[in-house]
This record gives sequence, C-alpha cells and structure tokens, in this order.
Amino acid sequence: MFDLQDKVALITGGSRGIGRAIAIRLAKQGADVVVNYVRHKKDARDTADAVEKYGRKCLLVKANVANSDDVQRMFAVIEEEYGHLDILVSNAASGVLKPALELTERHWDWAMDINARALLTLVQSAFPLMKSGSRVIAVSSLGSVRAIENYTTVGASKAALESLVRHLAVELGPKHINVNTISAGAVDTDALKHFPNRDEILSTALARTPLGRLTTPEDVADIALFLCSELSAMIQGQVITVDGGYAIRG
Repeated sequence: MFDLQDKVALITGGSRGIGRAIAIRLAKQGADVVVNYVRHKKDARDTADAVEKYGRKCLLVKANVANSDDVQRMFAVIEEEYGHLDILVSNAASGVLKPALELTERHWDWAMDINARALLTLVQSAFPLMKSGSRVIAVSSLGSVRAIENYTTVGASKAALESLVRHLAVELGPKHINVNTISAGAVDTDALKHFPNRDEILSTALARTPLGRLTTPEDVADIALFLCSELSAMIQGQVITVDGGYAIRG
C-alpha cells in the first residue's frame, strides 16, 4: 500500500524542514524526488544526499514558485528528465510577520503569490504530466482558521490555499487525481525562527497538546505518505490536521 516504486514526486520548498522530511519519506518508499528550492542550495544538496542514500534519484531545481516563468522552466526540466509526474507537494511558503495595520500591498501580494497562487500555477503545469492515480498535496497551517499574532498575510493566504484545494479537487476528481491539504500544528522548523514570539508559540503549543509533544516534520511526512498511498483513494478535497490534538483545545 505504501509502495511508491518508480513514482516521481516534486516537493516545492524541499530543501529544509517539512519539505525535506517529505522528500526523504517518499524516497524511502521508492519514489524519485525533485527538490525545488530558491536560496538554500547547500540544504537542498543535503536533502538530495539523504534521498540518494535510499537508492533513489534526486533532481535539484532552483525556481521561485511565485514566478510563472520559473515554474514553466522547472516543469520543462522534469518533463525532459522523467516524462511524467505522479506526486506534487506544494510546500514552499513565505510571508511578512507584521501587525495587520502595518501591512502594505506588497506584503499581501508576496504572501498570496507564494502561498496560494503558486499552487494553481503548479497544478496547471503539472497536469499534462499526470495520469490517473496521481496526487496533489498542499501544506497549510492552523493559521488558516485561527488568528495568530503577526500572521495576517500568511494566515489569509493559507485560507485561500485550502479553498483552492477544494476547487481543484472538484475539477481534477473526474481525472482520478486526488487533491488534499495537510495542516500542520506548531512545528519547530527554521521558518518559526522568524517569529519574534517563537518560544512562546512552542511552549504554549506543547502545554496545550493532548499527546504531550510538538509535531515534527516527520509527523507531517507520514501523513503525506498516507495521502500518496492507495489507502487514501477516497479522500478528496480535505484538510487533514496533524497537531497531536492541539487544535481541539480551542
């Protein structure tokens, strides 16, 4: 059920954190991996080394997913190298951490382009390379449904992302392509280091998580693997939350 032998998976923002964990998890089950990155080339190379330890091929592609030309060039490379794509994981994310009243139009557009619109561009480019049984997974966060300090642009863009997933699920369902979202709780990744109240976020999450520990990138990767497997064949357009129960505490 979890055999991904010879499938090809693209993970955007795959050089670190959750993206890296997903890349390694899928490779462990037999998938060849395309790791997309923008700035962190050394981290991307480290991820590729980890993937290749499982005997799988890892292609590194530098591209800004908010730039349509970059996305087109990335898929041209994928098509030339593999000729098909079975799994698309839209994980790359960014945003400006400021109070809502301090945000500019540029801040808003930046977050929306990378966190939401990019999924549409990626799917439009990936669709010609996909066949029945392919999977699209978007990575979101609890900020899509909760008000988190300084998280306005990211939270709003993640809400848009989850809405887009539902619409894509309806359109791609008849093609037998599954489209779903993973919403992660507080995960201690490099991205969280940009939050001025990082320590407070982590300590609060830990105290309020019924399972008694923070969510790890590997926890998220396990759900990604499930969504890539035949066990998830009838899951479509859903948001699966992996947070150890944190969100149910209100």
